[in-house]
Amino acid sequence: MRTTLLPLALVAAAIAGDRGANPPQRSNRDSAGTQSAPAIQTVDSSFTKIVVVRLRNGVDLLDGLKKAVAEKGIKNAAILSGVGSLTSYSIHVVDNTTFPPNEAFPKGEGPQDLINVNGYVMDGRVHAHITFSDQKVALGGHLEPGTRIFTFAVITLGVLDDKTSLAGFDAWR
Repeated sequence: MRTTLLPLALVAAAIAGDRGANPPQRSNRDSAGTQSAPAIQTVDSSFTKIVVVRLRNGVDLLDGLKKAVAEKGIKNAAILSGVGSLTSYSIHVVDNTTFPPNEAFPKGEGPQDLINVNGYVMDGRVHAHITFSDQKVALGGHLEPGTRIFTFAVITLGVLDDKTSLAGFDAWR
């Protein structure tokens, strides 16, 4: 019985080893034959440090985040959270469900609670989304220049190791 199982085990190991050496190739080409983003893309990493950014009254939220990222030399990070208050907002949101996406650029003035900031720093580029509210409604979208801090804003960044690349993670094509 042992002599029969050993050759079968060796064949099974050889087949499994061959699959590992030559993984199936995935095409990232769309129906027109142009390069497209993969349907699923993952990256493993660890946080190397946590950076907490505080912005004061009158500071543009996006500009402040960009300056903090540059000052700290952050290449890739996850924007874990953010809170504060705003005197104005400027965001962009998708305005349709067909490609290419259309974008709308809502702007507003007045007191708003900054409920959350999240997103990523990708190769030094800030890609942030915000959620904010007044007494009646909450809104959110992609952070644009013109979003100004009222009292303060505190944003927490989880910095990823230098080997991690988030290149193309925000590509829709």
